[in-house]
This record gives sequence, structure tokens and C-alpha cells, in this order.
Amino acid sequence: MTATVNTRIRRDDEVIVIAGRDKGARGKVIRVMPQDGSVLVAKANMIKRHTRQTQNSAGGIIEKEAPLAISNVQYFCAKCKTGVRLGVKTLEDGRKVRTCRKCGEVLDR
Repeated sequence: MTATVNTRIRRDDEVIVIAGRDKGARGKVIRVMPQDGSVLVAKANMIKRHTRQTQNSAGGIIEKEAPLAISNVQYFCAKCKTGVRLGVKTLEDGRKVRTCRKCGEVLDR
């Protein structure tokens, strides 16, 4: 049985890789997999996949993104121009929004 990871990172967020082979790479989150504790980031952690030829598609070597651990990425704050931790605040109207822990910028509208 695998544990589900609770994360504040969502699809289409701009993140920066903070550890591993692609440290410093920035990209958009394609997919979040909380059950695995990982994310897919566009143009980061690229691998080569050897595929067999079928009737429908040609074989060859395909480059695609491999999952990264959620702990190895941070949200990229456009105002701070760096990777930041995220917090949650409750607005006056009762909505919960994600905020930058460095500058306090509200990220969700």
C-alpha cells in the first residue's frame, strides 16, 4: 500500500527543479501524481524510450518526460523570481487561496 502525498503544487503551475540531474530547470507541471509522490514537468528529466514498431506507429527512440519526486520541485514565484514554499490563507469571503511564503502574493484568483 502506497501513501498519498498531500501537495500544494497543481497542474499548469510553473515550477523549478531544486535537486537532481536537472537542477535549476524551470517548466510547467504536466501532471501531478499524489499516489506516487511525483510530478511530470515539461522539458525536465527527459529520458529516451525505445519503442517497437507496430502496424499503427513507427518504432524508434522517443524522448519523453519522466516523473520527478514532488520534494525535488518548488513553485516558481514570478514576483520573487525564485523557487518558494507555498502557504494557504483564508480570504474574507471564506475562499482558501495559495500564497507565496516569501512575498505574501496571492497565487489563486
